[in-house]
Amino acid sequence: MKKLLLDIYYVWLSELKVVFRDPAVVLLFLIVPLAYPVLYAFLYNNETVHEVKVVVVDESNTTLSREFTRKVDGAADVNVVAHVSNMEDAREALRRKEAYGIIYIPKSFSTNLNRAEQTSVLVYSDMSSMLFYKAMLLTCTEVSLEMGANIRVNDMGHGTQEQDASTMKAVDYEWISLYNVSNGFASFLVPAILILVIQQTLLLGVGTLVGTHNDKKRFTVASHTGDGRNVHPLKLTIGKAFCYSTLYIVTSAWVLRVVPYLFHLPQVGDPLTIAVFLFPFILAATFFAMTLSYFCSQREFVMLLVVFTSVPFLFMSGISWPWVSIPPMLKAVAYILPSTPGIHGFVSINTMGASLTDVWFEFVVLWVQVIFYCVAATAMYYWWIDNYDPKYKGKHPSISKFSDHI
Repeated sequence: MKKLLLDIYYVWLSELKVVFRDPAVVLLFLIVPLAYPVLYAFLYNNETVHEVKVVVVDESNTTLSREFTRKVDGAADVNVVAHVSNMEDAREALRRKEAYGIIYIPKSFSTNLNRAEQTSVLVYSDMSSMLFYKAMLLTCTEVSLEMGANIRVNDMGHGTQEQDASTMKAVDYEWISLYNVSNGFASFLVPAILILVIQQTLLLGVGTLVGTHNDKKRFTVASHTGDGRNVHPLKLTIGKAFCYSTLYIVTSAWVLRVVPYLFHLPQVGDPLTIAVFLFPFILAATFFAMTLSYFCSQREFVMLLVVFTSVPFLFMSGISWPWVSIPPMLKAVAYILPSTPGIHGFVSINTMGASLTDVWFEFVVLWVQVIFYCVAATAMYYWWIDNYDPKYKGKHPSISKFSDHI
């Protein structure tokens, strides 16, 4: 046991030196995870859009229609930038990006209201951004409900304050946003991206290290442990994994705790529960990165791998599209990736205040991935040695070959 622990410690220390001798790996392991979360959080820090520019086509041009326009303009999320006489001019304003929506008030607007008939207002939105649509629709809906309530009170005649309130809102309701109080984009998206940043930067760093070994033709086991020592591939895998994981435990504290605190993102989860959940995630992401890294025949190859996989990994996580609407086959594929249970579990604990029991399924999946990818990474090491190490090449090395080194 003592030799086992000493060998793992030796590999851990040797790999730590390799990491800090390579400026590119230091950049990928430390600088990128420190900078990326700040950049993403800063970009989305406004949470929602305000003062969305709209043009108004008011064919009614009455006191009531002008009151509607004035109330819409007074709302925080919409800004009426122009009144135009027809839809052609309004569409031209959209084409020139002078506005992102059109509010069309028909000629019959006031006439219908005065006849106690239902009227309508048409809202056209530039759907290149869903946030524009949301701001305009919610604002116009709120204004129309308020005007409708006031008209009902006027028609029925004013009574006591309680009677008027009952007439304005026969069924009272209150809008309560669960887990995302500000209804913000950053609170919704950034926590998921932070988990993906940890996995992908791990893949970048480990892939660069293995690609460097391939570029320099350093295929012997001894060249990976230094000082001419041969260490069993299983201990080599565990020692290297502990090296990367140790660095990322520190990095994760910054990425998942400090950055959300600095940008006031939701953090209602118990820090200890989050730490317990993230431990298998970091291990699974590390072994996952080590397994894939053996396909990096060159130092730059991992860049292509990350560019190709990052967006699909995010889409398959179920954060940008409802998880229940994703086809079962894609869900099965998604659970091969550590980022999928990692995102689901972290968002549930950190943003929704879930306990470890509530995310038990994701927690177990992560531990299964730890075991699976540890075995896979070790097997890849065996394959690598069998094909490239001058000492063992073609001899199909088994555990017994290294038995004297265990």
